[in-house]
Amino acid sequence: MESTVFERSRPKSSIVDHALNGSKLAAFWLDDIVPAQRYPTLTADLDCDLAVVGGGYCGLWTAIIAKQRNPASRVVLLEAKTVGWAASGRNGGFVEASLTHGEENGQTRWPKEIDRLNELGMENLDAIEQAVADLGLDCDFERNGALSLAVEEHQVDWLKEMAAAAAKAGNTDEEFLDTDAVRKQVNSPTYLAAVWSKRSSALVHPAKLAAELARAATELGVEIFEHSPVTDLDTSGLSPAQGTAVRTSKARVLAKKTALATNVFPSLLKRNRLSTVPVYDYALMTEPLDAAQLADIGWENRQGLGDMANQFHYYRMSKDNRILFGGYDAIYHYGRRVREQYEDRPATYNTLGHHFFTTFPQLEGLKFSHRWAGAIDTSTRFCAFFGTARGGRIAYATGFTGLGVAATHFAAEVMLDKLEGKDTERTRLAMVRETPLPFPPEPIASVGVQVTRWSLNRADHNKGKRNLILKTLDSVGLGFDS
Repeated sequence: MESTVFERSRPKSSIVDHALNGSKLAAFWLDDIVPAQRYPTLTADLDCDLAVVGGGYCGLWTAIIAKQRNPASRVVLLEAKTVGWAASGRNGGFVEASLTHGEENGQTRWPKEIDRLNELGMENLDAIEQAVADLGLDCDFERNGALSLAVEEHQVDWLKEMAAAAAKAGNTDEEFLDTDAVRKQVNSPTYLAAVWSKRSSALVHPAKLAAELARAATELGVEIFEHSPVTDLDTSGLSPAQGTAVRTSKARVLAKKTALATNVFPSLLKRNRLSTVPVYDYALMTEPLDAAQLADIGWENRQGLGDMANQFHYYRMSKDNRILFGGYDAIYHYGRRVREQYEDRPATYNTLGHHFFTTFPQLEGLKFSHRWAGAIDTSTRFCAFFGTARGGRIAYATGFTGLGVAATHFAAEVMLDKLEGKDTERTRLAMVRETPLPFPPEPIASVGVQVTRWSLNRADHNKGKRNLILKTLDSVGLGFDS
């Protein structure tokens, strides 16, 4: 098997050890914001028109849009811990237009709809940009586009095909960059080519976005309750007009309609328990780069970056010129467990550190200030799925598979359409109507995930060629994203 660039150009361990020494095990984004407004715990029963379960992006967008659609409605949001503490405060801050986790995934699954899905994705990103302006969201929003990077020779051809397909479709926002051109954008010896997608991606400060969405929601009249985990959804003895008794440990919300935005955590609906698996993703954040370091790497256009491997890296600049560097490892724990102790994984941080200095050897001496992890809700179709339960009283969206910063806005619109019984273009999409195949139960799930990860690693060492295991999973619509 061939070695990868990260194995051929491995920096000295002392460089990585120095960089990691003293780094804080905490999500930089959450550490970076001034302590946000805290919200009360629900201690008394109440009635409402809409109960939203989950205080991340999906829940917050749902609450905001519900109030915008009907300002007179009473909307209550229930968060188990604090607003934005989970995936919404830990992600890379990539606001991607794609609703299907990339063109190839969408083309494979919904070939008849993919052109319109791409348009809807761009419309959704435009709507988010407009909402940032209209709601005055102070969240470091930058629509700089993204570079898809080739770091192995076989990936160059993939990028040429991507650019050619975009040109054939009349998409002028995709530009192919050869080796010299991409290194003028960002100076790394690992870069062989890139496609610059100039309008389909933006960057944001994840924790600021969550905090600002919560602020905007409360200004619209949404009632937010933190430290109020929902334990049960009870419709027994209640008419459809009465809705659902949404129970927490201390009180009950009688909601005419309920939207579930619980992301990676075990679904409150039994039907969805096997539909996602939690996969841990890891990231490092550097200290701010000084003027000389910035000059060494270029990156003046501040695009988001991601390479083309199955086990890929994603990275971007923060407003204060730090580099976030994440991805590559995707770790599943037996039994679909989500635990705080899984966030400290020295071997993964060490690997990321080596890959960082392979990418930017000129930054030797730079230190990492933070290291952290978060769990991704992976579905077998690699993107969100939607549905209703209990006779249309409850709607849900989950399975974003690591590309949910923008897609949660679209998901909020879908859930509200469904709860309102609306027949819209969104609800008629096959992508919205269809549900993914579930993951198998344990121990098959754990074995399957590990074998798939091994196969993805083999593909990265064999010019991207997928083995029989991956081809079989592809053929039946099952997948696992690295």
